Amino acid sequence: MNSSVAASTEAETTAPSNVNFGRAMLALGVGGFAIGTGEFVIMGLLPEVAADIGVSIPQAGHVISAYALGVVIGAPVLAVMAAGWHRRALLIALMAVFAAGNFASALAPGYLSLNLLRFATGLPHGTYFGVAALVAAALAPPDRRARAVGLVMLGLTGATLIGVPIAAWLGQVFGWRAAFVFVGVIALIAIVLLNRDIPDIAPKAGASPWRELGALKRKQVWFTLGIGAIGFGGMFSVFSYIKPTLIEVAGLPLAGVPFVLALFGLGMVAGNLVGARLADKSLLRTIGGLLVWSALVLALFSFAAHHVVTAAINVFLLGTIVAIAPALQIRLMDVAGDAQTLAAALNHSAFNMANALGAWLGGAAISAGLGWTSTGWVGVLLAFAGMGVFAWSITSARADTRMALARQMTR
Repeated sequence: MNSSVAASTEAETTAPSNVNFGRAMLALGVGGFAIGTGEFVIMGLLPEVAADIGVSIPQAGHVISAYALGVVIGAPVLAVMAAGWHRRALLIALMAVFAAGNFASALAPGYLSLNLLRFATGLPHGTYFGVAALVAAALAPPDRRARAVGLVMLGLTGATLIGVPIAAWLGQVFGWRAAFVFVGVIALIAIVLLNRDIPDIAPKAGASPWRELGALKRKQVWFTLGIGAIGFGGMFSVFSYIKPTLIEVAGLPLAGVPFVLALFGLGMVAGNLVGARLADKSLLRTIGGLLVWSALVLALFSFAAHHVVTAAINVFLLGTIVAIAPALQIRLMDVAGDAQTLAAALNHSAFNMANALGAWLGGAAISAGLGWTSTGWVGVLLAFAGMGVFAWSITSARADTRMALARQMTR
């Protein structure tokens, strides 16, 4: 067993051997499906929300930012506070908060209350995925940890392909509030499955908030978070403005946009599955290779966006960039030592920071008059910056190893 695998397997209490792995992954995945649907569906219902609560569409868009802020803040806070909880109880509690937040969002009377409720609903997001990844890795054989984490993430990526279109349809036919009720119902189903199929895994002896905070003292944790927050931002720089780009540059009819966006969902599912498998074979090579892949796809976008067919193909490839997510999740678990809960949860804070950074820089390029396709070059720069952080991480790790060996030789 290599050192990275050992680091992960030592951090969690050994799971019972009689657990049904498939059912456990399904339970974790349904929770991810609920969260993914709830996070993304509002993006397609902003006009309906704006009209109902009496604000402009840009103001209604603040509910998206409120949710993302909840994810960024909730991930570290809840992970630290619940460090000593048994995993099943924690997952159920997080999903219960998420369900309640969505049902309450459906009843929000106005702009301020909706923003506050979306912020509260986002709080359990990152911690759920972090703890779910730890549980999945604990239940899987050592050489299939990334694939197990990929199955959890499959719920999130699958939501963009199945859950979001269904919820959006419900929102358009019955009103946007129905979409949140739908998400809340899925979350309740997830609670039932989690209670039935997830074993009662205890955290490692001595788990505490202070020990979890120890993850923040580890350089490699910060390096890995930096790779996600910067290198993953390129995908969001393009996807945040994909609809107007397809219409204005490629000449895609408005009715064709949902079909092309479905290709993005397919790309996310494919990338998640392939990336997880590659990460199990060679974790660091997978992270480096996927950063290069991201740069290539984003560079091609600036050329492919001028024709409908090539643009559609590139949108599919754009979705595959999510392949880096399982690899970064496993990397964080490996370098966090005995503070895995916080580190694993922070992965999703990093991804939401990537979302904010990519969307902001892409919008700045468009506002500067560089054109819709300039978002691709912004993405390339972010991918290269991510490569720089990755190279720095590897160099630092090697230097630390040399110093440790030198100290041993002088004893």
